Amino acid sequence: MLSRALTAKPRKISTIFKYGSKSTFGWSKSVSVSEYDDFSTAVGFMEDQPLVHCGPNHHGKIIMKQYSSSSCGDHDTGWTHGQLMLNEVLRASVAVLGDQSRLGMSEKVVLSGGKICVLKRFRKLSVGKSEFGKRLERFFQVSVKSKNNLVPVMAYLYAKRIKFVLCDYYPMGSLADLLAGSRQHGHTALDWNQRLTIVLHIAQAIAFIHAISPAQEKNMQMNVHGNIKASNVMINTDFSACLSDYGIAQVAERVEVFNAWQWKPGSPTDVYYSDALCQKCDEEKEKKQAWQVLDIALACTNKQPEARPTIEQIRLHLGDVCNNDA
Repeated sequence: MLSRALTAKPRKISTIFKYGSKSTFGWSKSVSVSEYDDFSTAVGFMEDQPLVHCGPNHHGKIIMKQYSSSSCGDHDTGWTHGQLMLNEVLRASVAVLGDQSRLGMSEKVVLSGGKICVLKRFRKLSVGKSEFGKRLERFFQVSVKSKNNLVPVMAYLYAKRIKFVLCDYYPMGSLADLLAGSRQHGHTALDWNQRLTIVLHIAQAIAFIHAISPAQEKNMQMNVHGNIKASNVMINTDFSACLSDYGIAQVAERVEVFNAWQWKPGSPTDVYYSDALCQKCDEEKEKKQAWQVLDIALACTNKQPEARPTIEQIRLHLGDVCNNDA
């Protein structure tokens, strides 16, 4: 898809339902791949160059592996070394995943050897090349220590006309995909236990982030996610969940003004959006548990950030709900 964009005129991709940017959980139709600046004409004149792999001792080489569905973030089993180049990635793009967000867009890429990744291409960055690499490396280090709560960035590229990261691909997609599939296409809806488990896993992921110490490292806020939404909740085949895009909000610049009670990155904002997810999942049976989850949701949407419960309080409360079969 990207390779076609180098020569073809801008066009609309086939119509599919996607995670929208006009509302927190809105869905809209696809947009033009060539919508970013003069990307469609400029990238074709770029020299081929290697991607940088996140992590020590790989000397710019990305580690490749076949997808393992056993758990989120299984980043060691079956990996082999290989140099990944920009042109291969451009040729490998096969689909746009979801809609454009305020930070950029995501695409599915199928690399040689069958490895499937997600490419997240940025609209605009808030940092320069050196700082971009340093921050991604640090966020990678935190992600791989998260006990499968976070999806690490595995490789990245910073070039004049294009900046992107590569992450693992999850065949089940995101929470947004699953919820939209059940509504729009008649797919089997997530049952209550699956929804409650997903919410608990995401609360665990956010609790891990908020517990990071020190909270501040140079110009990086380590204990904040900053971009929690249903399309960043990745689902495994066993319906366990993990959170993607940790740290991305601190390298990418938002191009639209956010207006949910004056958005400001921080732990209270993470809590607000974790409970937006709770309300999203809170749609069906098990009324007693549903009301308990709704109580948490209402507390977390308090207009006063300091009045919202901490993510640790949310995690403990959700754990009690999960253990309450009565």
